[in-house]
Amino acid sequence: MAVDATTTTTTTTAATTTSDAAAGKPLQPLSAVVVDIEGTTTPISFVHDVLFPYVSASVAAFLDERWADAECQERVSALRLQADKDIADGVDGAVAVMSFPDGGDAEAAASVVADVKASVVANIKWQMSIDRKIGALKAFQGYLWRYAYENGKVKGDVFDDVVVALNEWKALGLPVYIYSSGSVEAQKLLFKYSEHGDLLPHFKGHFDTAIGPKTEAASYEAIVREIGVPAGRVLFLSDNVKEVQAAASVGYQVRIAVREGNAAVADEQLAEFGSLASFAGLGLVAYADKADKADKAAEHGADEHAAKRARVEA
Repeated sequence: MAVDATTTTTTTTAATTTSDAAAGKPLQPLSAVVVDIEGTTTPISFVHDVLFPYVSASVAAFLDERWADAECQERVSALRLQADKDIADGVDGAVAVMSFPDGGDAEAAASVVADVKASVVANIKWQMSIDRKIGALKAFQGYLWRYAYENGKVKGDVFDDVVVALNEWKALGLPVYIYSSGSVEAQKLLFKYSEHGDLLPHFKGHFDTAIGPKTEAASYEAIVREIGVPAGRVLFLSDNVKEVQAAASVGYQVRIAVREGNAAVADEQLAEFGSLASFAGLGLVAYADKADKADKAAEHGADEHAAKRARVEA
């Protein structure tokens, strides 16, 4: 569905252009925007200096508190299955998650529980130490962060310019989606409990690595099939060049997010794909089929009125 820009002062396009946007192919008519989170909508420092350390510091106490919960056991089981697979596959440094042995007295069982919890903590910290982006870990992190967000211990950090853009895109009727390596739950928590309030209503949908790795072209093909929009009418924004390349290879329009703290990007890649230091400098041109049709109808109506008036006056 194309953007409906009838609410803007210009019925066919809505554009903002500043020197913050650089190079890349000129943007063409759009029907959707897909955004990355880390380094794009949110500072990398928030993820690495706030969210990850919170997990490391609180996971042991969290397991003690939630151990009897069915969801906790479900998340731990997923970590155990992944650990078993890692060990079987010979992953370097893989840390096992212990299982519960059958039988034994109550005192021994309590000791085993403590050992199992310790193995879960060790596994999580090992995976995080290598910045692993895998489903079982992401699901557990999202589970832990849920309690942190809900209890006000963490608030999502979103760039001010992103909030402005989200409001503008919502006013235009332009659907916005998130595609992040963080779990869908973690995505929703960050934006629901943001420092700017609840931003979730600004997003049409969410994708994580369940749809595919972010550096593979097939993942972006799967997304456009899911949202029902041609690749050429989707704009993808990310700080990761490999992700941008994958999206561009299947026809997406793209821009590289250049934010403070992000990894350096080669000049030739910035020139090829375009860059933005702020969403306010995106130079986004939003076209509206409905508005275009309305304009043409109005012009047609005006022409007919003028012709009738001419005939009368004659």
